[in-house]
Amino acid sequence: MMDEKTLQSSGGVTKKYNKGDFIFHEDDLPRFYYQIISGGVKMFNLNLNGKEFTQGVFKAGESFGEPPLFINEKYPATAMATCDTEIIKVSREHFMKLLDQYPDMQREILILMAQRIYNKSVQSKEIINNTPEVRILSLLNTYKKRNNNEHQKMQIPLTRQDIANFTGLRVETVIRTLSKMRDNHKVEIINRKLVY
Repeated sequence: MMDEKTLQSSGGVTKKYNKGDFIFHEDDLPRFYYQIISGGVKMFNLNLNGKEFTQGVFKAGESFGEPPLFINEKYPATAMATCDTEIIKVSREHFMKLLDQYPDMQREILILMAQRIYNKSVQSKEIINNTPEVRILSLLNTYKKRNNNEHQKMQIPLTRQDIANFTGLRVETVIRTLSKMRDNHKVEIINRKLVY
């Protein structure tokens, strides 16, 4: 997370979004660097049948949408607030100047981009090559790692629809697969909540 005061001193503006508000749409040209102060954002695509595929979910302290900003290409996905959200945004021009002034920020952004590219590669491999169970396990492991809880069981606050949107599976397939995984003691379902 970049320091909010530094972002504000570089022309950053704080904006509030209500749940369901769009921050940008697929095919928009990037104009801002976005960093979440509070709340959450998801980036997703819709296919011709209206089926959603979630590209990523971002929480307070995280930024999103940077790759198109750096190469001045259209956004490949839509970004929407998943709850009431507050975001600080900095114009592309000011953000690039900020990175020129602070080489440490450049390095942090480079590491962030490398992590995201790596995670996308792993996600793509899992979606293309594996069974529904492996896809779901990969998502659950990624979720736990991202929340610094790789070695303990935790409640996963994703709905069956969320899991379907992340993995490219149908909701019915997710429900059926989670039931089998529960029966094989790979996950627990307690009061309809997923624990892994």
